Amino acid sequence: QVQLVESGGGLVQSGGSLTLSCVASGNFDRINNMGWYRQAPGKERELVALTTSGGNTNYADSAKGRFTISRDNAGNTVWLQMNSLKPDDTAIYYCNAEFQKVVNVEGATVRRNVWGKGTLVTVSS
Repeated sequence: QVQLVESGGGLVQSGGSLTLSCVASGNFDRINNMGWYRQAPGKERELVALTTSGGNTNYADSAKGRFTISRDNAGNTVWLQMNSLKPDDTAIYYCNAEFQKVVNVEGATVRRNVWGKGTLVTVSS
């Protein structure tokens, strides 16, 4: 069993900053990609930022220059530093990760994509 637990959401004024955290736990050998997605009321879930196990990052256009994704050396925790927040950033932010585990002596692996329960970010104007 593996899980992701997010924290750090809250209410902030326009122009303010927040840092979201996501901690992975459970029975796994490694985590590949970790990322943040968000879903605003009445809209589809969308990618905000992604980081690979190799340290590459990818940002949505709306996040470039304002948000920074980072990951700890162990690869089990990911943060999203959000600056210059706007009311349009109001959404539930979800952590996502691809877990990998070796399942036999030959080294075969299985991968599992997991979502956290989300943390609400509200930006007031």
